[in-house]
Amino acid sequence: MISANEKVVKKKRFLSEEKKDMISGYLYVSPFFIIFAVIGLYPALFSLYLAFQKWNGLSPMEFAGLNNFKVVLVDPLFWKSLYNTIVIGLMGTAPQLVIGIILAFLLNLSFLRFRNFFRVTIFMPYITSMVAVALIFSVLFSNHETSLANYVLGVFGFDPVNWATSEWGTKIAISIMVFWRWVGYNTIIYLAGLQSISNDLYEAATIDGANKFQQMIYITMPLLKPFIILTVFFSTVGALQLFAEPTVFLGTSAFTRDEAMTVVMYLYRDAFKLQSFGTASATAVILLFIIIIFSAINTLLTSGVGRKKEGAK
Repeated sequence: MISANEKVVKKKRFLSEEKKDMISGYLYVSPFFIIFAVIGLYPALFSLYLAFQKWNGLSPMEFAGLNNFKVVLVDPLFWKSLYNTIVIGLMGTAPQLVIGIILAFLLNLSFLRFRNFFRVTIFMPYITSMVAVALIFSVLFSNHETSLANYVLGVFGFDPVNWATSEWGTKIAISIMVFWRWVGYNTIIYLAGLQSISNDLYEAATIDGANKFQQMIYITMPLLKPFIILTVFFSTVGALQLFAEPTVFLGTSAFTRDEAMTVVMYLYRDAFKLQSFGTASATAVILLFIIIIFSAINTLLTSGVGRKKEGAK
């Protein structure tokens, strides 16, 4: 027979082991939260604090209230940078989503030879160094008449374009760079979505008399919708945070011209060129709200198509 005291001791030992396991689990996951707090959460909160301060990085901070937001919102260059960001984002990301789906369908064909080779090749731009990308596109879109882009225009009877100095030439060149670098990333996501769809659904649809187009409309696209929403969300956030592509394409003159000045470049210029960390932080807060608004709109538009179709049945 086990006495009451022995039962209490065993219960305490059990609880002790349970607590040890809980503590051990927290210790295993703590590195992520510590790193996130140091390089993610703290800078974000400090930036929010700086948005209401006047500070050049050296002198004591002065409370500025909403003045930093007022300075940013009345600055024509900010609105120009927002316009550039939206235009380049649409030109660079919208086509890659459509082309990405088409390429994913092609790479998923069972009779396609060397599929693995094509999959690796189309993903290569995403992992290519930005320095290499800058060198490639500076040659392709050189202002010289013999550059590849101007040569192609000449074949179709168009005049050469000063890609690095003209308003729309710069936007088009950067948009093509964004498209080239990210289309493979979205293609791989769509390809993973296509491969997650069971072949039994297609076989059942074939038995019921559905053709390939009907299978794509009523099976493939609805089941691919979560992946489409994911890529639209990532593409929206990435487009509004555009920085690397215009910076490497324009080089040292990137922050002195407004043809391709994006919001993040405007933010960087205020912080590290003009030493105005208050207005830079205010710009970051404004950009956060813009990203939230655009992401919500794009997500609702993307997911709303499926709901309309379901409601029409």
